[in-house]
Amino acid sequence: MSLLFPFENAYAQLPAQCFSKALPTPVKKPQLIRFNEALARTLNIDFSNVTDDELAAVFSGNETPENSEPLAMAYSGHQFGNLNPQLGDGRAILLGDLIDVRGQLMDVQLKGAGRTPYSRGGDGRSPMGPALREYILCEAMTALGVPTTRALAVVASGEPVVRQQREPGAIFTRVASSHIRVGTFQYFALRRDEEGLKAIADHVIERHYPEIDSTAEDRYLQMFKAICKAQADLIAHWMLLGFIHGVMNTDNMTVSGETIDYGPCAFIDAFSMNKKFSSIDQQGRYAYNNQPAIGQWNLARLAESLLGLFPGDEKEAVAAATEILGDYSHWHHSAWQAGINKKLGFSTVGDEDDAINRAENDKAFSERLLKILDDGRLDFTLFFRRLSDLADQGSNADRASLLALADDPEARKSEPLLTELNAWLDDWQTRLSEREVDLVTVKARMHSVNPAIIPRNHRVAEAIAAAEAGDYTVFDKLLSAVEQPYVSRPEFAEYEQGPQPEEKVLRTFCGT
Repeated sequence: MSLLFPFENAYAQLPAQCFSKALPTPVKKPQLIRFNEALARTLNIDFSNVTDDELAAVFSGNETPENSEPLAMAYSGHQFGNLNPQLGDGRAILLGDLIDVRGQLMDVQLKGAGRTPYSRGGDGRSPMGPALREYILCEAMTALGVPTTRALAVVASGEPVVRQQREPGAIFTRVASSHIRVGTFQYFALRRDEEGLKAIADHVIERHYPEIDSTAEDRYLQMFKAICKAQADLIAHWMLLGFIHGVMNTDNMTVSGETIDYGPCAFIDAFSMNKKFSSIDQQGRYAYNNQPAIGQWNLARLAESLLGLFPGDEKEAVAAATEILGDYSHWHHSAWQAGINKKLGFSTVGDEDDAINRAENDKAFSERLLKILDDGRLDFTLFFRRLSDLADQGSNADRASLLALADDPEARKSEPLLTELNAWLDDWQTRLSEREVDLVTVKARMHSVNPAIIPRNHRVAEAIAAAEAGDYTVFDKLLSAVEQPYVSRPEFAEYEQGPQPEEKVLRTFCGT
């Protein structure tokens, strides 16, 4: 075979308790659905003169690449608030680590590759639907500018998987700067394994936060602070796009600050602060507006796991961690407010003397808008995109197109809602004229942060249904559409529209 991976296998060099060696289980009839050639080039993978059958053999797990050291990672996790001390990769196998063209270490992992020592009685497989969903979401989030794991390949297994019913199976190849999670640290802390805990922490500092002095007494506290800051920014980015992760368990939160595990996730169509999609999230724990607080809760669990590595006695360590967790809220809000200001076309925050008042006014102004969107159940993505189109039109702007985005036909005729929306728009246009000089530039700038295309739930469902029936053209077209989300292209005009009533997807499901 001519497919070459220059593996480094850094994770495999960690202490033995960090993982279990595991080989993929071959499948009967692998068929390549998609291979991400552009990503493969950045990973220095040589795929010249490689056939689709050879790619399918490797990315199904039927053939193990040379120099790889396949393993399943050990971790624990709080799942919906309940601690499971023994999780680990039950259906994922890390082939190895690669150094990409930027000189950064990257993991290559097969999902749905068969049983591992952590499978807990499961079959270790993945239905095709979740594999395709993750491929679409990984690449869409990349194009949207969100830190995320990446999709390298997806292969049909040729074997059925039984969940609620028989479904076609698939193997998904995921790339990440690492697959180390909050739950990884919990695993070693629960076992009072200081060797494993320090080994993982030192690996994370070297791999993700090399700016931290590896000899500093407070290096692990600095690492914790950096992880908190990365998560605060990430969750703000999600919410600015109307994204709901769906299962923010501690085993689904990376310490790298990348989005991981696209299970029952979705983008909001009709906006609601309390929106949830996951079929297993009965109480709305991971609803849209709860995500920042859940992020903080998860990070508190990380602090508990790392406490023994922080400098000082227990009281001093708790105080230092608590201060950082308090800062998390500020970091998240600052990232959110800076992002929403950009979505609204504001490039400045006013004079230095006026900065505090301006920040408070901006916060109140954006909260007014969210209430309007929530009251009217307006389409989140289309609202900001159409608002962008109005930036240079002043009092001549056609505002009817905004109210038409309401999910409920009655809301579109609501006088109180129309009054509130018009008052907010008057205020917005006044603020733009006071703070911005060139409104044509404002419009272009707003288009660059307010996407025209997102992987809407009904489009993802449509692509999956067609693929399960053997037609991958719908999947391929959706991927092409989400590759340039901030550009309106006539050939993808249908992807810029919200769902019709009969197309709405109200629940999403986990692939396990």
